[in-house]
Amino acid sequence: MPTPAGYRRIAEGRYREVVGLGYHELREGLVIEHRPGRTITEADNVVMTTLGGNDAPIHTDARYSTLTQWGRPLVCSSITLHIVGGMTVRSTSGLTIANLGFEEIRFTHPVFVGDTLYAETEITGRRLSRSRPDTGIVTSRTTGKNQEGAAVVTFTRSFFVPIDADAVRDRTNY
Repeated sequence: MPTPAGYRRIAEGRYREVVGLGYHELREGLVIEHRPGRTITEADNVVMTTLGGNDAPIHTDARYSTLTQWGRPLVCSSITLHIVGGMTVRSTSGLTIANLGFEEIRFTHPVFVGDTLYAETEITGRRLSRSRPDTGIVTSRTTGKNQEGAAVVTFTRSFFVPIDADAVRDRTNY
């Protein structure tokens, strides 16, 4: 039986889930739809906003928020970025040794408690690292959308990935 996609055969009748793609798998133009979606909860908004030190009433004060154009609290944009970015990690950078940067971050639609977010990433570039011969640098463009298909955030991200992903998986048990 062939090995199912997303798994490595490690013994007869035994498979391990694959975390992260390697440099050779992350080709320019590849598009990855990240699933499952993630529904934003009240706890997400309150806890993460508080941890971040953002006490703007638009995020935490329901009474204040009813008086705004939105009529309810907005989810803090940094939470939206964090959740959508996190959704991409398992496939794009699960084996990364470092994030290099986030650029061109745009919040294009409000996010509210109860919204379900989905992410899609396109690999927009890659090159071999000059300073780390066993590593490549991948650049991607991610769009987070809500349950209605409206884009809520877009960003570009660059990160290191191993050239030989299987060697890293063998060494680290991933």
